Amino acid sequence: MKKSRGYTLIELIIAIGLFAFVMTLVSGAYIVMIGLTERAQGTATGIDNLSFALETMTRTIRTGTNYYCSGAGDCSSGQNFSFTDAKGNPMSYSLSNGVIMQNNTVPLTDPSVVISSLLFSVSGTNPASADEYTQPHVTMYISGTVSAERGKTESFTVETGATMRTPDL
Repeated sequence: MKKSRGYTLIELIIAIGLFAFVMTLVSGAYIVMIGLTERAQGTATGIDNLSFALETMTRTIRTGTNYYCSGAGDCSSGQNFSFTDAKGNPMSYSLSNGVIMQNNTVPLTDPSVVISSLLFSVSGTNPASADEYTQPHVTMYISGTVSAERGKTESFTVETGATMRTPDL
């Protein structure tokens, strides 16, 4: 009797075929996970940029004085907001071509963030019509999209507010 050692050609072909099938499934799942990670990172980067811009605006507004929007004092939906910063310099925030602009010259948002709507609601700037202890308050309403990955965007809507730190009496 002869003992055979090794595998037949058919056994090798079947084993290689099964291995190739399993590797195809695994690599497909890996490619999908890479795509999801890129999309999540793109969205997170855009949202981080928007958060930084809003924090910058809020901090500057809180320490400023003489609030007014769209050329008047109080307003419920102004597209431009102006005030005097803590150093006495005139400041303004507005929307230009999908970008939040500071003093119409400095862009605050990244090109991956496209702002479609920027509205300001200002209250408490007229001492005659308000309680003398009411601080001027600004509410910002912002909506737009952030690029998640090539050709895909996520929409957002944000509302935030800032109250003047020092009394504007």
